Amino acid sequence: MVRLDAPSLTNTMRVAVYYNNKDVRLEERPTPQVGHGEMLVKVLASGICGSDVMEWYRIKKAPLVLGHEITGEIVKVGGGVERYKIGDRVFVSHHVPCNTCRYCLNGYHTVCETLHTTNFDPGGFAEYIRVPQLNVDRGVFILPEEVSFEEGTFIEPLACVVRGQRLARIQPGHCVLVIGSGISGLLHVALASALGAGRVIASDINEYRLKVAEQFGADAVINAKEDVPVRLKQINENRLADVVIVCAGALPAFTQALKSVDRGGTVVFFAPTEPGVNLPVPVNDFWRNGVTLMPSYGAGPLDITVAIEIIRARKVPVGEIITHRLGLAETGLGFQLVAKANESIKVIIEPQR
Repeated sequence: MVRLDAPSLTNTMRVAVYYNNKDVRLEERPTPQVGHGEMLVKVLASGICGSDVMEWYRIKKAPLVLGHEITGEIVKVGGGVERYKIGDRVFVSHHVPCNTCRYCLNGYHTVCETLHTTNFDPGGFAEYIRVPQLNVDRGVFILPEEVSFEEGTFIEPLACVVRGQRLARIQPGHCVLVIGSGISGLLHVALASALGAGRVIASDINEYRLKVAEQFGADAVINAKEDVPVRLKQINENRLADVVIVCAGALPAFTQALKSVDRGGTVVFFAPTEPGVNLPVPVNDFWRNGVTLMPSYGAGPLDITVAIEIIRARKVPVGEIITHRLGLAETGLGFQLVAKANESIKVIIEPQR
């Protein structure tokens, strides 16, 4: 049995449908119906992720409704849902692990097959989403009262950053170089600074983003058009970085990272490249110098919990990174702002506008 609906639900809703980065259309679709164990969430804020504008990745599935960094309010719950009620303010994780496979049991939740096949319906750039039973069971988190809906859109991207830095084992006194100062890079800068890294250095080719990086905790910035390893040594007492985090998907950023890591250091590949790109690695040098190369994709349940607490405690001032707040009809403009990456950092879509 489905419990009583919240008032004013309609049979149709508006959605922003992605065809390509320059073609995002406002369309109308039926409001999803919920079944046993499911819920309907009114989306109040949805962030545009850098991965949303990776055309090579998204266009093969187009047309579709994107958006996975969402917060909202529960407006309908199906039978069997006991932990949540209509009116609850929530963050909903689009990907959830099974928690029982060999990967989950060994702490590798982000390579779980279930995590890669789960999602909500249709996507966050819609007025409402249906949350499937599995996501209700392990992917819905109550939003603390101290956290606004728009701040809550940073939970998922910050959780990914938390995981990357946890795996990299950043310690007080470490020099951390973040290559790429978009939203992910800025979150890495802010979190590394908050966790007490000895020196945090950001690089980018965009001067606007470098200025923002300084505001969010970077002790120094380097224009990536310069010789980054040389400038790094000048800034860091003639040493390279203990941890290098790559947040830009261009091959030069990856090769730059390999030249910027110190002996015993770690390079975190946080951003992907386009398919088919191979990275030449000086294996003998890295073997001799004890350098670790590691990827970091996504976030697990623990990382989400930590990210919520970081935002609640104001350890990372995520709200200050927002540069644009747009209504659902302006989602296409939001995609262009993020894709062009000029003077925009975080673009938030408010579907109820």
